[in-house]
Amino acid sequence: MSKFDKVIKNGTIVTASDTYKGDIGIKDGIIVEISQNLEGDNVIDASGKLIIPGGIDAHTHLDMPFGGTFSSDDFESGSKAAAIGGTTSFIDYSIQPAGGTLADAVNIWKEKGSKSCVDYGLHVAITKADENALAEIPTMVKEGITSFKVFMVYDAMRVNDAAFMNILEKSKEHGALVGVHCENYHVINHRTKQLLEAGKTEPKYHAVSRPATCEGEAANRAITLAKLTNAPLYIVHNSCEESISRIKEAREAGLPIMGETCPQYVMLSEDNYDEPGFNGAKYVMSPPLRSNKNWDYIWQQLKDGVIQTVATDHCPFFMKQKELGKDDFTKIPNGGPGIETRMSIMLSEGPKHGLSLNKVVEVTSTNVAKIFGMYPKKGTIAVGSDADLVLYDENKEVTLTKDVLHENVDYTAYEGIKVNGYPVMTLSRGDVIAKDGEYIGENNRGEFIKRGKSIVL
Repeated sequence: MSKFDKVIKNGTIVTASDTYKGDIGIKDGIIVEISQNLEGDNVIDASGKLIIPGGIDAHTHLDMPFGGTFSSDDFESGSKAAAIGGTTSFIDYSIQPAGGTLADAVNIWKEKGSKSCVDYGLHVAITKADENALAEIPTMVKEGITSFKVFMVYDAMRVNDAAFMNILEKSKEHGALVGVHCENYHVINHRTKQLLEAGKTEPKYHAVSRPATCEGEAANRAITLAKLTNAPLYIVHNSCEESISRIKEAREAGLPIMGETCPQYVMLSEDNYDEPGFNGAKYVMSPPLRSNKNWDYIWQQLKDGVIQTVATDHCPFFMKQKELGKDDFTKIPNGGPGIETRMSIMLSEGPKHGLSLNKVVEVTSTNVAKIFGMYPKKGTIAVGSDADLVLYDENKEVTLTKDVLHENVDYTAYEGIKVNGYPVMTLSRGDVIAKDGEYIGENNRGEFIKRGKSIVL
């Protein structure tokens, strides 16, 4: 009997640090040998393909309540789309319910997560940072939830600066990482009121109400609070130079500040809001799409390591749901799809903007695993790591359309974009769960990832 359950042969292995030819031997879902000329009873021929670590998306909102509705992908449909697109793990945001505890949030989201087809972790968004919530942080960390989020916006979720500092201090004390959504709440309210009073209600005014300057100001304030508390900080979904330049300054000053961006901020722009009719609502997300003048800057900061990760902020809504804001842009549910397209976009577009394939693997998988306490179990191809692997065909051209994707929504923000290269097989813990654009794995097979402490990059 073979000592391997599976052998992947003849592929080119690409990690964050190396590119080499090799065979991968898998046993009980774990990589047990990487060598040449491995033999086994169950062989996957990866000739002409790259073998990369499965993608890890650190920012998703599956089955999330927002504005009187729920995001349209639940953990089953979203995880299947992720797998087909080359993502083998994700971290979703559980949100402390009104009047509830952090444990309540985790229990609600673990119930949702029981339907996941790939492994998943949870962040907890703290919406009421009272003494009881702060006292729960050590327990959360022991249970493998080692990252928390604060919102600087949204009436029902925002925390003030004092609460933010309390969360930073308590998290640092127990080895947890705080992520933050940076936008200036008061500026947005002020501008929104002016726009609505002037009868400017169309989707494009969502972006007008929350300009890049207000993201940059909030990022600067968040970094200042982190500096005052001597705590590490992770700034989510950076969309523009105004916020990323603040991260750059902080890192150059030696502060433990990290940042994330998303494909929409290097592929789409504020011009998309001008699509005819109500179509601009597809792109109503926060932060909004910016001027395409930011694209080259963001790519450069990814290349330079100022920004460490690329996530999606996947939070899709059907157009019928978006129509809740037909007459008032503030009522359009915020968010769009992207969990299935992230890996192909980054692997195709990254090298066009100076990123090596190793760097793309770094920002889509390895750095994510390190920052969020999953490395080296996840995020790399090494003996002892989970066999979360993607076979990627550099020669397979795909035009992204709603019809070829599997996200549970009636559009894609990337309609018509051609990618040069596409995932053709995905393995999760050694199981082949997606092949040639189809999910072929079992349902409900995903496991909750109990995460360790962050490595500050």
